[in-house]
Amino acid sequence: MIRSSKAIWSGSGKEGKGHLTSTSGVLKDTPYSFMTRFISEDGKAGTNPEELIAAAHAGCFTMKLSFLLGNAGFTPDELDCNSEVKLGPVAGGTGVVGIHLVLKAKVPGIGKEQFDGCAEDAKVNCPISQLLKSVPITLNAELV
Repeated sequence: MIRSSKAIWSGSGKEGKGHLTSTSGVLKDTPYSFMTRFISEDGKAGTNPEELIAAAHAGCFTMKLSFLLGNAGFTPDELDCNSEVKLGPVAGGTGVVGIHLVLKAKVPGIGKEQFDGCAEDAKVNCPISQLLKSVPITLNAELV
């Protein structure tokens, strides 16, 4: 299985701009630039790579957790996950220095210990976590 997206960039790194398009059409000429990455925090001017990584990670993690819970005999009513990708100084400039997952879950009938085990398993073993394991990934998982 192969998934793809396309980026087109014009101009310098700081003054230039780009557009992202995904095969599914979810992203279609979605703008990104230095401003949308480092200055405009509200996201109204466009997206940035870190936001897209955060979305991919939250989506992958919750799907993996749903499968793990199902294998344990539980069906979640809701898995609400926020993924925070943090940029900071690294050798050679700026880079991703950590990812923090914040999960609020409604899973009828499950005990905290079993839930925590499934959540930790998903954090470590979802395909996007595997891809991103070069940076620390932390998890705050709460049953609500």
